[in-house]
Amino acid sequence: MGLIKEFKDFAVRGNVVDLAVAVILGGAFGKVVSSFVNDILMPPLGLLLGGVDFKDFRVVLKEGYVDPAGTEIAPVAINYGNFIQFVVDFTLVALAVFMIVKLINNLKKKEAAAPTPPPPTVNKTEVLLEEIRDLLKK
Repeated sequence: MGLIKEFKDFAVRGNVVDLAVAVILGGAFGKVVSSFVNDILMPPLGLLLGGVDFKDFRVVLKEGYVDPAGTEIAPVAINYGNFIQFVVDFTLVALAVFMIVKLINNLKKKEAAAPTPPPPTVNKTEVLLEEIRDLLKK
């Protein structure tokens, strides 16, 4: 029973729940960025480079062929075009995360730099009454 209770306490702790939400949102954000790169950014860039698709950039090490049994053997290639797209994806995700962290840090700095409210002012009557009280106690 102790192990189950300990796991329950661990699983519902705020940090674990926050981490789970961050992982889920991060996965969804990664898909959005991948779609942005693949569907919006790379096509015009490929058009500027002469109508090429980055997915077609590859170095073929061994051509594909059909063996005597009729089985098609796929070519062996280094697909550096896909690698370029993944690098662009990563760079955009890293930039977005950097901007979010920078925004949060700026908000924390503004919060920390906010002036502390002045201490409450005590009117003279209250000060005199406190002095009289202290003198009566003696």
